[in-house]
Amino acid sequence: MRVVVTRPDYLASAKAAADIVVAEMDAAASRFRDDSELSRLNATPERDVALGPLLARAIAAALRGASLTGGAVDPTVGAAVRLAGYDGDFESVPADGPSIRLVEHRIPGWEAIRFSATLRTVWIPRGVEIDLGATAKALASDIAAEAASRAIGGGGVLVSLGGDIAVAGEPPAGGWSIQVSEDSAAPIREGEETVSIASGGLATSSITVRRWTRGGAVLHHIIDTATGLPADSRWRTATVAAATCVDANIASTAAIVKGEQAVAWLETHRLAARLVDREGRVRRVAGWPDPANSEFVPNVF
Repeated sequence: MRVVVTRPDYLASAKAAADIVVAEMDAAASRFRDDSELSRLNATPERDVALGPLLARAIAAALRGASLTGGAVDPTVGAAVRLAGYDGDFESVPADGPSIRLVEHRIPGWEAIRFSATLRTVWIPRGVEIDLGATAKALASDIAAEAASRAIGGGGVLVSLGGDIAVAGEPPAGGWSIQVSEDSAAPIREGEETVSIASGGLATSSITVRRWTRGGAVLHHIIDTATGLPADSRWRTATVAAATCVDANIASTAAIVKGEQAVAWLETHRLAARLVDREGRVRRVAGWPDPANSEFVPNVF
């Protein structure tokens, strides 16, 4: 996590507010904790389960993402991600290992979930494992940025959770300058492509960072919902700007899964995006600025 503020004297207060949000989301939505609310839900199929407000909000965001993307981003990929080898916190996943047998099959699909936002209840079929790893992290960025900004009296705040970036409050002059990288841990370098945003969020999805090898085959965490296997995409990285970080994350993940169809889909929704193909060639679509003119306003999804 990175927290950046426009009022340096209040950094500690901003970080404390963001820490609370991240801890609450981890307790609600982590699939790596046996005691998380999500893990208890996944262990209770075919029953109406009452949800806490934060998990209900995260599931609502995930289902909205599935609807907007035609199922390209789908919270029922949990079992597929686990079977591909991503079965614990990423730091605990061995970088290399013996072969595993993966069978192509369509994932259960988000429409199999019965969710009531009014009652805050959810019902999942037996065999379905919900994974909120993408949308919940981005949603946490949005909530944390707003909470941190309130904690410092409306000052400008940027929160980045693994590259899922949300901004809130009064931005710095010229907006927040953000280096566009495949790896959020990459150092800031002079001459790298940057963009500037004053509101909304920015998210990057990539098959080059969270990856591992099994029996010589390279696998990654973005699942093609049509096959239940790691997506064999034209794009290795997709960065999208939107009105919120969670919408940017939904769109960047969808772009990887949609592959060739991503460009038309992003343009239809007027979502500015920077796509990098497997050979490293960059495609800027739907108003993503070229390096000579890097300031723009995120569109609403």
